[in-house]
Amino acid sequence: MQAIIELQNVHKSYFLGNQELPILKGIDLNIFKNEYVSLMGPSGSGKSTLMNILGCLDTLSAGSYKLNQKDVSSMQDDELAKVRNEEIGFVFQQFNLLPRLNAWENVATPLIYAGIGKKEREERARAMLEKVGLSERAHHKPNELSGGQSQRVAIARALINNPSIILADEPTGNLDSTTSIEIMELFSTIHHQGNTVILVTHEEDIANHTKRIIRIKDGKVASDQSVL
Repeated sequence: MQAIIELQNVHKSYFLGNQELPILKGIDLNIFKNEYVSLMGPSGSGKSTLMNILGCLDTLSAGSYKLNQKDVSSMQDDELAKVRNEEIGFVFQQFNLLPRLNAWENVATPLIYAGIGKKEREERARAMLEKVGLSERAHHKPNELSGGQSQRVAIARALINNPSIILADEPTGNLDSTTSIEIMELFSTIHHQGNTVILVTHEEDIANHTKRIIRIKDGKVASDQSVL
C-alpha cells in the first residue's frame, strides 16, 4: 500500500544569529490514504513545526518529504503554493474566515485560485455547505455565525478542492465541549467518506476520536499507536 505522506529522517532547525536551534531531530513517518491520525505533543515538542512541514507551509532543513509520491522537500515557493492549494485542506483553531465574505463565498475562495468561474464556484460551495449541514447559512457572514458554524464553514472550505489530506490544527480549541463533539463527529464522517485526516491536538479526548495517535517529544516520534 502506497503511503500518501512519506517522511524520511526529517530535520528542521531555526537560527538565532549564528546559534542553531534544532526543532525536529530525525522524523520518520508514513501516513496512508484514508487514515485518521492525530499528532500530539506538549508545547515545544515540535508538533506545530511538523504540521507546518506536512502542510507545505515550511521547508525542512534535511531529510525528504514525499506527498502523493511528489518530492516536496526540493520544491520552490511557487511550487509549494500550488501543492498547498491542490493537495491540502487546512482547518485552523481561529477559523480564518474572511469577515466581508458570506459563508459560501468563504468556502469558494480556494476555487478562485484554481481558476474556476463564479457560477460553478457558487454551486460547488453551496453543495459543500450542505454536506457540513449549513446550507441554510450560505448568505451569513462570519459575525452572524456561532463558533461551531464558523468551523463548519472552514471545514467546507478545506474540502472544496477535494484535497489529498485534511490538516486540522487544534480545530476544537475555541469551541465548547458540546460543539467540539459535533465537530469531531463531522471529522469522523469526512474520514468515513474516504478522506485522509490529520489532526493536531494536545487534548487526549479529542485524539481518542482518531484511529492512530502519533506522539512527538523533543523533536522525535516518541510513540505511534493504533486506537481500537
